[in-house]
Amino acid sequence: MSNDFKIFSGRSNRSLAEKMAQYVAKKLDISKHLGLMDIRTFSDGEIWVKYGENIRGSDIFIVQSTNPPAENLMELLIMIDAAKRASAKRITAVIPYFGYARQDRKDQPRVSITAKLVANLITVAGADRVITMDLHTPQIQGFFDIPFDHLYGSIIFINELKGKSDNLVVASPDVGGIKMARSYASRLGAGLVVSDKRRPKQNIAEIHHIIGEVDGKDVLLVDDLIDTAGTFASTIKALKNYGAQKIYAAVTHPLLSGPAIQRIEDSVVETLYVLDTIELPEEKKSSKIKMLSSAEVFAESILRINKHESISSLFDNDKG
Repeated sequence: MSNDFKIFSGRSNRSLAEKMAQYVAKKLDISKHLGLMDIRTFSDGEIWVKYGENIRGSDIFIVQSTNPPAENLMELLIMIDAAKRASAKRITAVIPYFGYARQDRKDQPRVSITAKLVANLITVAGADRVITMDLHTPQIQGFFDIPFDHLYGSIIFINELKGKSDNLVVASPDVGGIKMARSYASRLGAGLVVSDKRRPKQNIAEIHHIIGEVDGKDVLLVDDLIDTAGTFASTIKALKNYGAQKIYAAVTHPLLSGPAIQRIEDSVVETLYVLDTIELPEEKKSSKIKMLSSAEVFAESILRINKHESISSLFDNDKG
């Protein structure tokens, strides 16, 4: 890449960063890929970062998802700080999965709004811009006082799902996901149904009713993330009880913690499509899970930012 444009990666999802850099290199017809980076963890757990090349005056992009463990977030902050102190011209944090986004409001006494806290930390560390994909709640963009680019995973899933069924309805697992589900339904020419979900406590979901017609239909369940797969499994079961035929799912961020894999394996879902915003270890892989790559969308966005071109035109038909 040119001297003023460089992509670096943390350790949370280096394989995705490498794909982004390869796409950019091919598009610009250059040979260099990811920038040189030295990241170490001391025996006490402290993280040390050093850029392996000159970045003074450079437009740099730091790729790092902030999924658990919390060290991933800390590593991102340290990388941003190191770049700032090395006199980078502009620092863009490319965060494929934005962690701590589920705590986005004070819904009960004496709790933290961690989404706002993380926004503050990233800004104070020295980031000039943020790119992420499919936030848990889009209003988190308002927590930032720096430019924020929110990408949509639907463009990737829809290319995969077109023609999957001519008798399809799109299902949202809860009222909060209606906008996302409506976008899919519009692009796929499908109907829309909603699950009436109640959450008595964290990671526990109860499905009380399915709103809409699913009897005899194929169903595509869409969501921004899948954690323990409790909501996923309950919704799949409810859809089947209401007469659904084949059931597919498209979920952007595969956290897959706790009993998630077993719940997916035990469900009647045909295929769970996910994106590579979070790197999956071997123990979190399943024959029912198909991973699609988000690298091209992120890389194209990086190129457009560097050239001061529009990003929104990529998603004009995907916002719903």
